Amino acid sequence: MPRSDREFVKDSTWATLPAVLLGLAAIYLLVFHQHTIGYFLLACGIFAAWLCDVTTLSEGLVADLTAVATGIAILSLSDLSADLSDAGMLRFTIVLTAAVAVPYALLRWAFRRDPVVFPWGGWRWNRAQWTYLGAVVVVGYLVLPWYFISTGVYRNWPAIHDRDQVLRLFIGVNAVGIWDELFFVCTVFALYRRHFKLWQANLLQAMVFVPFLWELGYQSWGPLLTIPFVLVQGAIFQLTKNLAYVITVHLLFDLVVFLVLLHGHNPDWPHIFITVG
Repeated sequence: MPRSDREFVKDSTWATLPAVLLGLAAIYLLVFHQHTIGYFLLACGIFAAWLCDVTTLSEGLVADLTAVATGIAILSLSDLSADLSDAGMLRFTIVLTAAVAVPYALLRWAFRRDPVVFPWGGWRWNRAQWTYLGAVVVVGYLVLPWYFISTGVYRNWPAIHDRDQVLRLFIGVNAVGIWDELFFVCTVFALYRRHFKLWQANLLQAMVFVPFLWELGYQSWGPLLTIPFVLVQGAIFQLTKNLAYVITVHLLFDLVVFLVLLHGHNPDWPHIFITVG
């Protein structure tokens, strides 16, 4: 039976250091592609987590952070830039699936810890939640075209001109969006939340999430958009425990991304955006 958040949380600032090391490792691995430094930082983070458990600054931190570190290491094994070829989509499927499945298996069967859970939550949402969905669409509509087109980062995604490429892009954008919530929110954030206060766990998961988005293509001043988005997603999940809702938010955001990418690569096609020509 999974325990409540407060049964895991320790009021020790030192216990956050191992997770900070994992976040730095993600930056070196996914942004700078410095694998030697990145893997060294992962190892240091796991060792530091072990020290925290031994000195009773934490309980079970080494197991949970080993699961997170394993997911990060799996992501670092492949180029994560967008690729719509058969080989590219297969590679993404294998790597992203393993990054969720292996940490789950480690916690459940190797460490015998409370497993990662994916609380679907259902579709019964209150008025504030529905209003927020509308706000996501409006903000995305106003900001994302300007960001992608003015910086040229839409070129980080393959050119798309025919029906097959459009379908592949749509599937890829949505599949990665769903996976983001399964790994970064339900796995990384939820495991951090076992040991750290909400604001700490949220910032620490952002240190892992944002480098992945950078590698995926959200570069230039993209972190000014992705960091708030990641933090809000974590807070919403903590508040609602509703995976269906955070996935819906993410997919609405990604729908706008999809349409902007279509426009960026095909400026002569009709489009609906008022913030770009």
